[in-house]
Amino acid sequence: MTSNAVSVLIIDDELPIRRLLKRKLAVQNYRVIEAETGKAGLDLLRSDKPDIVILDLGLPDIDGIEVISLMRAVSKVPIVVLSSRGDERTKVEALLRGADDYVTKPFGMDELVARLQTALRHGFHEQGQEPVFRTGELTVDLVHRKVSVGGEEVKLSPTEFDLLRLLVTHAGRVLTHRQILREIRGESADDDVQYLRVYMRLLRRKLEPDPVQPRYIVTEPGVGYRLQVTE
Repeated sequence: MTSNAVSVLIIDDELPIRRLLKRKLAVQNYRVIEAETGKAGLDLLRSDKPDIVILDLGLPDIDGIEVISLMRAVSKVPIVVLSSRGDERTKVEALLRGADDYVTKPFGMDELVARLQTALRHGFHEQGQEPVFRTGELTVDLVHRKVSVGGEEVKLSPTEFDLLRLLVTHAGRVLTHRQILREIRGESADDDVQYLRVYMRLLRRKLEPDPVQPRYIVTEPGVGYRLQVTE
């Protein structure tokens, strides 16, 4: 598994299911976060900001249908329901509440992975993002969390990738120091501009032909940073 693995939040009270999914998804280069209750899942959604959620409906504390509504109130993260409830009424209700897809147990792993990738692509499109962003020799695959420069893959840490993804999402626009820090470190983050400068310096070393005269990540003095779109 690479450091840029797509993060999947699995909310399911069945330990064998979570173990199976964790083992199988790790082979597909996914990083798994686990929760066995709806409340724990909602807490992890806020703190870990996963790329996608796999949600069981039969949870011990909050019904999964309600969890979908609570998630949609705070996030647009793609949600794939994985449930033993196979009746049409439940499927329709889950989709109307905001689920992106519905897979019935028992399930095939190849089908589930395909559904996850499709939900990720749809999620980026709905947010006005292209799954693969290109500018100059820089390519960022948002679905598979892969970055390359001039065709050569570049290894980024999870924080470095999250920072780059934020810049890509707002390509061409200036993001203030505070906006970036809150997105990367949370609403309670201090305005630690030095922390941000360290990561920007690391990113430039990995992405820029000349980090001293950056082509992609441009500093707006006293304000923040902008990902410059080039030919």
